[in-house]
Amino acid sequence: MGMLKKFVAFVPEEKRDQAMAVAGGAALLSGQKFTAIVMLSRSASGLEKKWRVRHPEFNGTFQQRWDAATSFYEQTHRNPTNRVLHMVGIPLIVGGAMGLLFSPRYSPPWFLSATAFAGGWAMNIVGHVNYEKNAPAFAEDPLAFVAGPVWDAQQLAKVIRKRFMPVTAEVVTA
Repeated sequence: MGMLKKFVAFVPEEKRDQAMAVAGGAALLSGQKFTAIVMLSRSASGLEKKWRVRHPEFNGTFQQRWDAATSFYEQTHRNPTNRVLHMVGIPLIVGGAMGLLFSPRYSPPWFLSATAFAGGWAMNIVGHVNYEKNAPAFAEDPLAFVAGPVWDAQQLAKVIRKRFMPVTAEVVTA
């Protein structure tokens, strides 16, 4: 963990947890599963602590915390092109991460997962940089790592329902 200490000392305090999340993703992508899990866990813990410091008024239940996270996620994902990029990119990230964790390192399924993971992140970064013009939600709220994929899945389900299951007018009899 000597490299981790050097990394932590190099990054400004206020950005360490975000940088740790990025480094955790890179560790996962390089096949370092245990290191990735440690880094992502530490990142999420640090980001949550900082979120609670910035929101001292919050003293709610988990459901209220979840509602705050999904509301924030929605507010930071308003651009339609960014939403489409996320509806495709987030499942690629989640599926890729699962494959990277559970496939033998450097096997064909692992490489496919690495491609999906990197491609999904690329889509999300393009969405934020070129369309939304803001940072990914997890930089402000660590619960966005979970709330984001759930919210995006809900948005995709709405699109599918609208496209393939149109609402028909009901006949009302008096």
